[in-house]
Amino acid sequence: MLNFLKKNWFFLGIFGVIYLSFSLPELGRIVRDYNILKIGIFLAFFITGLSLETSGIGSQFRNYKALIAAMLSSLLFFPIIAKILADIALSQEFMIGVCIIATAPVTVASGVVMTTIGKGNVPLALFICVLGNLLAIFTIPISLNLLLQFEGNIELPVLKMLTGLLITVLVPTICGQVVRPFIKNIVLSMKKPFSIFQQCIVLLIIFNAVASSSEKIIQAGTAIIIAAIFMVFLHIIVLLMNFGISKIIRLDLPSTTAFTIQVSQKTLTVSYLVWAGYFALQYPLAMIPGILYHLTQMIMDTFVAEHFRKAASRHG
Repeated sequence: MLNFLKKNWFFLGIFGVIYLSFSLPELGRIVRDYNILKIGIFLAFFITGLSLETSGIGSQFRNYKALIAAMLSSLLFFPIIAKILADIALSQEFMIGVCIIATAPVTVASGVVMTTIGKGNVPLALFICVLGNLLAIFTIPISLNLLLQFEGNIELPVLKMLTGLLITVLVPTICGQVVRPFIKNIVLSMKKPFSIFQQCIVLLIIFNAVASSSEKIIQAGTAIIIAAIFMVFLHIIVLLMNFGISKIIRLDLPSTTAFTIQVSQKTLTVSYLVWAGYFALQYPLAMIPGILYHLTQMIMDTFVAEHFRKAASRHG
């Protein structure tokens, strides 16, 4: 039983915070009023900077085709496909949420972990992660503005969004990278606690988003189920697209594993920052698609990584 709890604590935590957000939604106000989540997100990106081992990614410059394809897929193809499909299947509020998560950068932790499980090219996954998160800070405001410009009264302060993302995401990450060489041994010994902390921030994001829109979620009813099915379908489409791209540019199996998994994942933390800063009041349900996509990629990509691990064993 104890092993089960240790292995699945994050998924159990998701059910726990969702239950708590419906039973005690007023706690979400405390999280907001005391800036608990803002501080936590800043620390999470600082830890990201501390944890990123960038010394090994220089060798991946020769993999420039994979890097260019990854950026195009994650920051251009993904948002366009997501917007087209969401316009067909979902309400405007959920469609906006799909666009928010679609324009977000690739996730830092889980993509690299699952690439490792799948015996993939971890330095390539890290390079995609670093480059994607850097570029996304500049592309998110522009991409969202273009995707949502025909949606009525939505006007986004592009420059303000860009400045906010630079301060909230890039600054603590750079600070972490600057500090890393001086406490590298401590960082290595704290790898597991850091990972747990970052996952706890994700749980807090889920709690805050659900608590702030609990009444509307109840009113939405079956629309939530439709959105969940849509996000599963979207992730399958994106996985197949990225696997296909990896074959077109003729990546080897480890690089195909890294490309398929890493480029198909999106970070919930940056999506939350965009939603909370510019959409939460007018579109409280717009964070739900991001949460659903995060859950989808966490579950589905576990099986994808296992598939690649078996394929690597057969080739090895």
